[in-house]
Amino acid sequence: MTQYLFATGLSGAGRSSAAATLEDLGWFVIDNLPPSLIGKVVELSEQRGSEQEKFCFVLGRGGPEIVNEIIPSIKSLREKASSLQVLFLDASDEALVNRYEGTRRRHPLESDDGLLTSIKTEREVMNDVREIADVVIDTSNLNVHELRDQLVKLFANTAQDRQMELSIVSFGYKYGIPLDCDIVLDCRFLPNPHWVEELRSHTGLENSVRDFVLASSDALELLLKLDDLFGFLLPAYTKEGKSYLSIGIGCTGGKHRSVVIADELAKRINTRGFPALVRHRDIER
Repeated sequence: MTQYLFATGLSGAGRSSAAATLEDLGWFVIDNLPPSLIGKVVELSEQRGSEQEKFCFVLGRGGPEIVNEIIPSIKSLREKASSLQVLFLDASDEALVNRYEGTRRRHPLESDDGLLTSIKTEREVMNDVREIADVVIDTSNLNVHELRDQLVKLFANTAQDRQMELSIVSFGYKYGIPLDCDIVLDCRFLPNPHWVEELRSHTGLENSVRDFVLASSDALELLLKLDDLFGFLLPAYTKEGKSYLSIGIGCTGGKHRSVVIADELAKRINTRGFPALVRHRDIER
């Protein structure tokens, strides 16, 4: 069953943050699509073979002409869609004024009468949309993490949607550190199979190399400490609202030690309920 969500609200109330969170939760987010085209998107999404099951339309810049299109679009889609919700993000005048002054952005309805007048005008214009919303979130006293928490509770359908995506990449320092890693760990202090002639041409995916690396008490101590570290970090990152975490494990060439440690770390992280995708970047070099 395809799900549809309209996310709208007052400018400055958190639409962009909400869109980013919903995208992390697996929604296909379309920002500022002309309301007249929404029906066409829905028609295409309902065709057989469509793989996307969750669509979020982020709408509204506060202008009366947009509101006049939003409401008919919502009503029309309610008649066609089996699952449709409307999310409205609101905030107090004071909170919105502080946000605009803090960022020095211009309000989309900016007028010669000042920022507060622009906010009040938009509130009046958007009131009819607010009235038909299924969910209204007042973001006046919410930071971005608290807003995310509310959205996760409301729009994450499964435990998997709520779960942080975790990747572990092994690499060789001689080829450079991966640029997208949040955490980089160096295991070059471990005994190097490269200096064992019968192991040099093999990789950390093979038992002979794995056994050699794990025969080191330092390797076992490292894994023990990493297990403890990530046992602390992963729940903390999840609570903070982090959606992705990339861990780099490096050795000299990225073929032996880092491969073994990356695989072993992934096993330990998996047992903590955080499935990790493992990639060995330089294993074929």
